[in-house]
Amino acid sequence: MKTPMSPIRRHLLAAASASILATPWLGRSAFAQGTPLKFGVGMFQPDREKNDATYRPLAQHLAQRLGRPVELRTVDSWEGLAKSLANGETDIALMGPWGYVLANHFSQAQAVSTILYQGKPEYFAMIVTHPESGLNSAEELLGLKGKGRTFAFGDKGSTSGYLIPLHFFMQQGIDPEKHFARVLYTKHQAIEMQVAAGQIDAGADYNRNRSAMIEQGLIKAERSKIIWQSAPLPNDAVAVSAALFKQKSFVKRLQDALAEVGPLLKTQPQLLPTHYTGFVTTDNGFYKPIRDAGLSTGKLSPRPQ
Repeated sequence: MKTPMSPIRRHLLAAASASILATPWLGRSAFAQGTPLKFGVGMFQPDREKNDATYRPLAQHLAQRLGRPVELRTVDSWEGLAKSLANGETDIALMGPWGYVLANHFSQAQAVSTILYQGKPEYFAMIVTHPESGLNSAEELLGLKGKGRTFAFGDKGSTSGYLIPLHFFMQQGIDPEKHFARVLYTKHQAIEMQVAAGQIDAGADYNRNRSAMIEQGLIKAERSKIIWQSAPLPNDAVAVSAALFKQKSFVKRLQDALAEVGPLLKTQPQLLPTHYTGFVTTDNGFYKPIRDAGLSTGKLSPRPQ
């Protein structure tokens, strides 16, 4: 029996095939003279040094294919990366969905591509606890059994660590600041480690991070119990500033360079972290579910008509 294809995957199937299989080779010309492109990435790895080392091959690939120097810059928080794209400190960013929506809302930054994880353009937010918490479901966490507990969100620019679980809580009529005795805001890796150690009762995370931490031996699977999972969410976006988006020929070359990454992974696996399998061309409309959650929670204000 086949698993039904999600709307996100159905929406992108044709585009993914076309972008990945029909990418033109852009040549290996020398860098053009001019200002380097500033490429910002979020803190996907435990520390800045490892993060820079992880994404430097991708930056070098883009520099080669675009014919311009590309300066890689790790930004500590999703919120900070959104602001850097909005204020011109960053030209291109690989960023979480909520961070992208914020950058689009306030500065008209535009998504041009979405990263694929194990061939899929989607992922899941989740809430985890530890075995001794006595919590077995989201209903228990939000009920009397969960009242007065400790809970950790990610930073306020995080999709799975903040926006989506907050949206879920609000849909259930729960104000986490009142329901829990203590609410923390920290990084995804810290949430998993503190939950696994029993230092906090529950926290928000996403499936890719949890799986990677288990695979790397940073936490044990049995110490991280999933009690809630969201509907599929669009994966991290590659976005460009509003100014750069006006250069349509450049945007097309960038999209082609990104679509080329998937096939290249067979011979250059260092281009992306483990389990990431390439990019598919998308646009701003693909991130509507995140924008809707932002509007529903009041974290975004409707634009004037």
